[in-house]
Parts: sequence; structure tokens; C-alpha cells
Amino acid sequence: MTEEIEQELPRRNSSLKRITLGVVLFLLLSSLCLLGWLAHYAGQKADGNRAETVTVIVPAGTAVREISKILSDGGLVSDDIRFLVLARFLGLSAKLQAGEFALHRGQTPGELLRELATIRPIQHAVTIPEGLTIVDIAEIFASGGWCDRDEFIRLANDPEFLKSLGLESRTSLEGYLYPDTYHLTRKGHTTADLLRMQVRRFFVVWQDLQTDAPSTLSPYEILILASMVEKETGRASERPLIAGVFHNRLKKRMRMQSDPTVIYGIENFSGNLTRKDLKTPSPYNTYTLKRLPAGPICNPGGEALLAVLHPTESDYLYFVSKNNSSHYFSESLREHNRAVNKYQRGRKKIRRTESKIMRE
Repeated sequence: MTEEIEQELPRRNSSLKRITLGVVLFLLLSSLCLLGWLAHYAGQKADGNRAETVTVIVPAGTAVREISKILSDGGLVSDDIRFLVLARFLGLSAKLQAGEFALHRGQTPGELLRELATIRPIQHAVTIPEGLTIVDIAEIFASGGWCDRDEFIRLANDPEFLKSLGLESRTSLEGYLYPDTYHLTRKGHTTADLLRMQVRRFFVVWQDLQTDAPSTLSPYEILILASMVEKETGRASERPLIAGVFHNRLKKRMRMQSDPTVIYGIENFSGNLTRKDLKTPSPYNTYTLKRLPAGPICNPGGEALLAVLHPTESDYLYFVSKNNSSHYFSESLREHNRAVNKYQRGRKKIRRTESKIMRE
């Protein structure tokens, strides 16, 4: 009996070794097949010339499997489960970026994965000119697909959002949306991000401008006055002179009598400023107010802010457009009325009204 057991053990050990060896060989062969299957896919170059690029957009939170489909739709790679396996094998699954990218054609899947993990997103230059209102800016961003127009306007006037920006004492972001060229990427910018970006830029510029420019006006009054200067002229050289006129009128406790402020206070302005408009009181009608309007009437640029901080000294109290983007400046009402008759004959009727209000 003992001899039979001793003879059986070597046979069992031999069978176990053969099974183990078979399993190892099977696993090895399977691994080699898997590697070959993966290597064959990884070495296949897509159609096209490497000098050519395809623009693709990868939304935030897109899984690797979905990224493969996006790239496949762009003709950059075949939509294959091996793309997911290769991404994990190369350790790039968590490094694939979201955004808008210009990816090169004619690459292998591995090269494409590495490019998508390291490439910088496409930047779009969006220019916001000086003197636009919140509504104007909302329409620019909305036209480029960066936000919803109505949401932009709503958030720019939302008390809680203003509080989060440290502007809880304000009722609107009008004046704080700094005009500049912003470089944006399609990487999930929210409406709040766009507004914060512009407000942040405003305060950077404001800090630089006000350091050496003391003023008798409060910072908010400077901003209001700068918005008026911005809307009154398109000629940069005249901004300090117009700012000086407004400063002179403030010192003499005169009404500002600025048409753009009246227009800003009119809802759905038709484009034709009437006698009734000039006489209708509103928080922005500086023909009836004996002070500055309730707030900024647009978003001024750095030159307008600088003009208010460093106005040109003169005795001028009036100015009128010469219809060529420049103005005629006067020290007296009589001189101003003569200039109005000369340069604004087509608007004689309304200008007579303005002169009457100025005398009151």
C-alpha cells in the first residue's frame, strides 16, 4: 500500500507540472496575441498629411470611449476598443484634455493620444470695444457661442453675484466690465467666468491708474464720469478736454446736461432724442439732475478713466459735436449757442430746448 502511494505521487506531481506549464504557456501566448493585436492597432497611421489639422471639441467630463468616437468622427483614428486599452496601457487615460484642439492628421493612435494629452487648446480672441453697455457685451459673447445673452444680463444685475465680487453696494456691473481683447478657450467657460474675467481686469487697470492721481471724486463717481466721457467722444485726444468740462461744471454746481445719460435712462430708445425726453426726470437724466447720474452709462476704457483722473484744465463749460467726431468747446452759453446753430442746424429744434434748459 505504501509503495502504491509512493508511485502515485510522482505521477500527480508530473501531471500538475504539465497543467501549470500549459496554463503558463496559454497565458503567455494570450498575452503575446493581445500585445500583437494592440501593437498592430497602435502602429496604424490614419489617413492624411501630418501638416494638416482637424479641429475637434472634447466636452468636459468626456470618457475615453467617447473621446475615441469624437476622434473617429474627425477621421483621426478608427473607433476601436483598442483605443481605450492603449490609453490605459500608456498611462494617458487621466491626462486626456477637454477643450477645442487642432490635432494633426496622419498619426498613429499612440501619437494622437500623446498629442491630446499635451497640446494647448485653441485660443479665440474676443474683443470688447470701449463704451459698450452690459447688453451690448452680452450680445458679443452670445454671438460667439460663449454664453446665453439673457443669462449674462441677468447675472450682471444679480445682487448675490455682485456680492460675491465684493460689489454688494452696487446694483449692476455696468462700468466694471473692462473693454479689452480676451483670449478664450472652449473649455467649459461659464457666464459667471466671463463676468469675473472682465471685472478682474477692470480692477487690475484701476489699481495701475489711480496710484498717482488723487481726485476730489469718489472712485465710483470717477467711473460714472469716465463712462460719460467715453460716450461723448470717439476721438481719444479730446477725452481729457471733455473730462475737464465736466469737472468745471461740477465745481460750479451746474447740471451735466449730457445727451448719452438721458438716452441710457430711456428703455427701448428709438434713436430720436425728443424735447419730452430731455424734460422727463429719471435717475440718468442729467438735464434734470443736479448731480451725476445714478451709475455708469457704459463700460469705459483706460483712456477715459485716465482723462477723468487727469483732466485738461480750461475755462470751457460747453461743447458741441462738429459732426466729424470732434467737438467745438465754449466758455459761455452765448458762444455755445452760436456753435450749435453752426454745427447742428439739422437738430435746431431740440438744441433750442437744450439751451433753454441750460439757462434754467
